[in-house]
Amino acid sequence: MTSALLATWNEVWKGLIIRWSYKFSILMELLMIVFIFIGITFFMGGGTFNASVMGPSLVGYIVWFYALIAIANMSWGLREETQTGTLEQLYMSPHPIGLLLVGRTFATLVVTTAEVLIAGTLLVLILRVPLPFDWAAIPIGLLTLAGLYGFGFVIGGATLLFKQVESMANLFQNILLFLNGALLPVDRLPPWLESIALTLPSTVGIIVLRRVLFDGATLLDVWQDGSLPMLLVNSAAYCIGGLAVYLWCERVARTKGLLGQY
Repeated sequence: MTSALLATWNEVWKGLIIRWSYKFSILMELLMIVFIFIGITFFMGGGTFNASVMGPSLVGYIVWFYALIAIANMSWGLREETQTGTLEQLYMSPHPIGLLLVGRTFATLVVTTAEVLIAGTLLVLILRVPLPFDWAAIPIGLLTLAGLYGFGFVIGGATLLFKQVESMANLFQNILLFLNGALLPVDRLPPWLESIALTLPSTVGIIVLRRVLFDGATLLDVWQDGSLPMLLVNSAAYCIGGLAVYLWCERVARTKGLLGQY
């Protein structure tokens, strides 16, 4: 057990060192977060910055950015391992591959959170975005991230089988941007499209986060109205389902000898 935890921590530390080695890339990601949000809110506001909607929009945008990283981390990371020929070596580890992937994911999560905090602070100061804070948002945010990273395992499984899945990853990243409520509340969508949007990872999380941060709802309130239980079910389904899909794809890839091929 100690050995497995040490291996996981080594993956976390290695991931942090690698990310910090490319400081220019981190800087560009920070600028991307800031300028994409400014552009989106400017055009959605018809050429003006509407302060009343910028706070909820920023919350949705931040959740979408986490989704972007979760999907990219699994697809590009595994593809890079395959290209460099180190994926098979990763599977030769005496420790479960899942623990190693969790370590890498946690490292990415730490860096992404730091970027979000810096970029979010800049946006709040520059655009005067009203963004209240409530401790209840933390467990809700963690639940939302669990579903997002569970969905990331689906993309990771597809990467093991099909290698080139950038188009698929980009498709889901854009679907989440436009349908998970990050830009437009899902209740403004047609009923059939709203039903689909509510099944996506992060949609319910964004709704609950906005209720807690901007409507003053407590955890008890969102539990009693059913939105928090819905988030729990959604995130659990994506976590369990995503891991199951990844393990199935891994088994198929091993059977067909695809782990070392690109």
